Amino acid sequence: MKYIKFFLVGILFGIVMSKAEIISWYRIYEMFKFQSFHMYGIIGSAVVIGMANMYFFRKKMVKTFEGKEVYVAPKKKGMYRNLLGGILFGLGWALAGACPGPMFVLVGKGVVSIFVVIFGSIFGAFLYGLLKNRLPH
Repeated sequence: MKYIKFFLVGILFGIVMSKAEIISWYRIYEMFKFQSFHMYGIIGSAVVIGMANMYFFRKKMVKTFEGKEVYVAPKKKGMYRNLLGGILFGLGWALAGACPGPMFVLVGKGVVSIFVVIFGSIFGAFLYGLLKNRLPH
């Protein structure tokens, strides 16, 4: 019962993503063909909000519900792994036509074919678990 607020926020977030057309394959296709600013504006605003949030985390201004301070360790420097990870993520996004966030919103909207993408993402996470010791971190 104590997690109901997270469930309700998740439902609200799904409705917002649906109404903003973030889950639309056509909007993602437009973005990758540089035909529309719609998705770039949404992603850009998410980046700005994320930067602001990281600032608050680093200044230790964010606390958990229990009142504990949240610590975020600085990332390791390195261009190679960021490029490789970004390319893999972008290719998966372009091929699937869906970012990992809205996959479950698409399930809620009745898009049955998204189960193939969900299976692929779970399988990819499983493979990562097997190979993580051999990958550059």
